This record gives sequence, structure tokens and C-alpha cells, in this order.
Amino acid sequence: MKRIYFFITLACLYVLSGCTSPVERNYVVVTIEPLRFFAEKIAGNQFLIHTIVPLGQSPEIYDPTPQQMVRIGKSRAWLQIGHIGFEQAWTQRILNNNPQMQVFDLSAGFSLLMEEENETELHSHHPGGVDPHIWSCIGGARAIADNTLQAFLLLDKDNETYYRQNYDSLVAEIDRTEALVRSTLSPLEERAFVIYHPSLTYFAREFEFVQLCIETDGKEPSPAQLKELVNRAKEYQAHVVFVQQEFDRKNAERMAEETQCRLVAINPLNYHWSDELILIANALANEP
Repeated sequence: MKRIYFFITLACLYVLSGCTSPVERNYVVVTIEPLRFFAEKIAGNQFLIHTIVPLGQSPEIYDPTPQQMVRIGKSRAWLQIGHIGFEQAWTQRILNNNPQMQVFDLSAGFSLLMEEENETELHSHHPGGVDPHIWSCIGGARAIADNTLQAFLLLDKDNETYYRQNYDSLVAEIDRTEALVRSTLSPLEERAFVIYHPSLTYFAREFEFVQLCIETDGKEPSPAQLKELVNRAKEYQAHVVFVQQEFDRKNAERMAEETQCRLVAINPLNYHWSDELILIANALANEP
């Protein structure tokens, strides 16, 4: 009954939106907060950027409210990764109600990982088996920045010089972040960490770490699976267990206790992309 009420309300709001709220020329939505970081850096004061999935919610399973759907319906464009669960579940439905909206794939041109390609990730955690977390590495950040620039150049050709200047400033920030992260990680001999949800697959590939994941097929691990993971963490000499706010801490705390690893809270969905990547690097290096 609640689901039926949701769709009735949604339909009414769309009708109302269509009658009174045409697509706004300077309004753009993004799926998650890190994408808002890149979009705002390049768009500056020319566009208003709204994030669909709020902090603390999983972008794999999030359902938007009717009010959010109205807001999305007024958007001129949607900047997305294209492989996040929310995007795969809702893109077509949103486009059916807002055919004028332009959708931009910010992962275009980037080498995406199928989860079975990672020898430490033997199970699928995301729809389609594609790991979408490309913003967790420097190469992914560069791809997002490039694709975001192209999106705004298509949306607003008149301000090309402005967007390119903002893009250059963003690339300089990405360069500084890479230099700091590499200098922090380069002395490390132990190159493994444990994490609940595999949000750092691209980070691990880029900086030559082994990522050991607690979550199995998107579910809590069984006692046998957890025991196997404890043994693997010891084998790889992991010293850190990362936990994210969208997921339960119980098994991560147990892992940290049984492996004598430090438990560190991170937020890969943080708006402050540079700060979060540096925080992760410092945690791996045991620095404050």
C-alpha cells in the first residue's frame, strides 16, 4: 500500500511540475557528493548543482522522495557514473518523465573494472558486476574532470573560457593531491587493507594495494567467510580496517579485534574529494 501511495504521489507531483515548473536552464543534478565537488569546481557560478543521494544513504539502493523527483524533473542535465545502483534503477524512469534532460557519463573513456578481474574480490557487489567507484583514485578523478568539462561546454558554449580556466585549477588540485598521496604511501612495505564495502578498488589498483572485502555478494559474511578473511588479512599483513557510515560496523570491529588492525572510519562519498583521499592515505601510513 505504501508503494502504491508513493507512485500516486509521484505521478501527481510530476503533473504539477510539468504544469508550473519547466526545465530550469542552469539546474544540474549529480548522483553523489563527490561528483558535486567536480561539477561545482568547473561550473563555478554558472550552474546550480544538486546531489540526489544524500549523505549517509547507500547510492546502490537509495529510492528518491517524490519531492526529489520533482527537483530532478526540473533539471537540465544529470551527471552520473552510469554504473551505480541508483542510476541503473532510475535513469530510464526519470528520462521518461523528463525527455529534455541530458545525461552525461562521467566514466566515459576510463578503464572500468569488472569485479571478477580483481583476484581479491571473488564476489559481485554491484549491479552488472562493474565497480563504479572511479572517484576513489587519481586516474578516475581526471576522467571525471575531463568529462565534466565536456558536459558544461555542451550545455553552455558561451562561457567556454570560464569553464576551461576552472578546469585547469581543478587539474592543479588533482595534481597536488596525487603528489601528496604518493609521497605518503611510497615508504610503506605492507600494501594491504581490509574494508567493509569495496569502495577503494581503483585506489588499490592505482597505488598497488591489496583490498580485502568483508561484504560478500552485498551481504554480511558467514562465520566461515569471516574466519577466512581474518586469515587472509594476516597473510597479507594488513594493518587497517576501514569502515563506512552507510554500513554496519559490527563485523568490521570484529575483524579489527581478531587481526589487531586499527579501525578507521572513512567516507568515500565525502564532498571534499581531496581531503578524503589524503585522509585514507594518512590512515594507511598510520599518520594523524
